[in-house]
Formats: sequence, C-alpha cells, structure tokens
Amino acid sequence: MIRPEIVPRSDTAEIARRRRVRNWAMLVVLLALAALFYAITMVKMLKA
Repeated sequence: MIRPEIVPRSDTAEIARRRRVRNWAMLVVLLALAALFYAITMVKMLKA
C-alpha cells in the first residue's frame, strides 16, 4: 500500500497561496477574453 507523503504546514500554505494566485490570474484572463469578444461584437454591430 502506498503511504501518503507528509507535507509540512508551511508547504501546504505555499501551495494554497500559489493556487489562489493562479485562480486570480485565470479570472483576469477570462474577463479580458469576454471583454474582447464584447468589443468585437459591438464593432461589428455598429458597422452593419
């Protein structure tokens, strides 16, 4: 049977911090993409 590796608390906190930072970065990227699609749609609608 495989024993789970024991991770010190400081490492666990660091992993959680990295995950939070990555989640915020993904939120920014998704919002920027949504804004870009919105802007492209508005430009196309105004030209028509």
